[in-house]
Amino acid sequence: MPAPTHLISKVGDPIFAVFIGLSAAATRINREEKELGRSTADTLNTGMRRLGLRKDEAVAAKKG
Repeated sequence: MPAPTHLISKVGDPIFAVFIGLSAAATRINREEKELGRSTADTLNTGMRRLGLRKDEAVAAKKG
């Protein structure tokens, strides 16, 4: 019997690989941020601001 060419499927394998890679990166970032004394919520807020999904509180306070 020949070895299988795909773990999940031809389309599923790349999606699975991206998911695993992003999960590993998030875990590493969270671990490093906790070592610096930041909470998970602080890390998420910083990440959301950097991606432009959340406004910076200081900028919002100046405009308001």
